[in-house]
Amino acid sequence: MLNTITTGEGPGTPVLLVHGLFGQGRNLGGIARRLAQGRAVISVDMRNHGESFHDDDHSYPALVTDLAEVIMAHGGRMDVVGHSMGGKASMLLALSRPELVERLVIMDIAPVSYSHSQSGYIDTMEALDLDGLDRRSEADKRLSEILHAPSLRAFFLQSLDLKSQPPRWTLNLRVLRDQMDRLVGWPAELATPGTFAGPALFLAGADSDYVDAAGEAEIRRLFPQAQLQRVEGAGHWLHADKPEATAEAVAAFLAR
Repeated sequence: MLNTITTGEGPGTPVLLVHGLFGQGRNLGGIARRLAQGRAVISVDMRNHGESFHDDDHSYPALVTDLAEVIMAHGGRMDVVGHSMGGKASMLLALSRPELVERLVIMDIAPVSYSHSQSGYIDTMEALDLDGLDRRSEADKRLSEILHAPSLRAFFLQSLDLKSQPPRWTLNLRVLRDQMDRLVGWPAELATPGTFAGPALFLAGADSDYVDAAGEAEIRRLFPQAQLQRVEGAGHWLHADKPEATAEAVAAFLAR
């Protein structure tokens, strides 16, 4: 079972929060706190991320099975919110196991294959000299020599375990690299029984190119009730770029 963090309680429909590649459940803490009024919010660490288990299989069928297990353990039906890789897993969960999903929110990803690779970030993390590291500030200083964006350094360093001796990445970088083609792809065969007829909100960063016209067309084909909304001033990590606006949009949709 995946590692989970529970925020809030109450009789309302529980919410499952599913992070993206290189993330972990606590990355979506702002959304969890905003939603946790009268309901439980379950944030997961996906396999090969955070405090969840490592496994050589990081395919979307495996990720969907993990999410289904968590939902079954929390009553059998939840609202599901997913970002990027977690958004693809959430879409495939809704398409293949619609009885488990009440409402669906997808953040800055479409049900299509992408041509980019994130393996360069794996190269960067593997290039970090971990010898003798015991402070995050020193880790950031060393990482800044090869990665200049402070926001990305802060994001990646959340997955560096400095309490371990020697320090280690909690991410299973080997498996994520090996299966990168699958992660940026879209397993269309999983989406066959057809469509998800439930309520769905697709949030995209206005400054992101992840949801283009072709992506929108696939969203509307597979999710006929889909509403599309763009968050101004936000890129791909919209919950980090515009946390209040993103959390408010998710909360307003799930409150209907």
